[in-house]
Amino acid sequence: MNLFDQISSMGHEQVVVCHDKSSGYRGIIAIHDTTLGPALGGTRFWNYDTDEEAITDALRLARGMTYKNAVAGLNLGGGKSVIIGNNRTTNR
Repeated sequence: MNLFDQISSMGHEQVVVCHDKSSGYRGIIAIHDTTLGPALGGTRFWNYDTDEEAITDALRLARGMTYKNAVAGLNLGGGKSVIIGNNRTTNR
């Protein structure tokens, strides 16, 4: 997967990749479009099989938030973050 081609083809403005050493969690923040205003979206905590799957999911979810906010008539763009981790454990 060529990350820059994927970002460009889906129309995203920014992608940030993060890592927290103490918890071991890795995360991706995707900003799709801020034409209508700042990005709004939540966080998905999921155990992805690959980093590529996590990136694709973040990009897809952020794009969905752009459309969802526009349809709702909100002056907000779309963004989403994913945290890669074991979502089935109680010790988060």
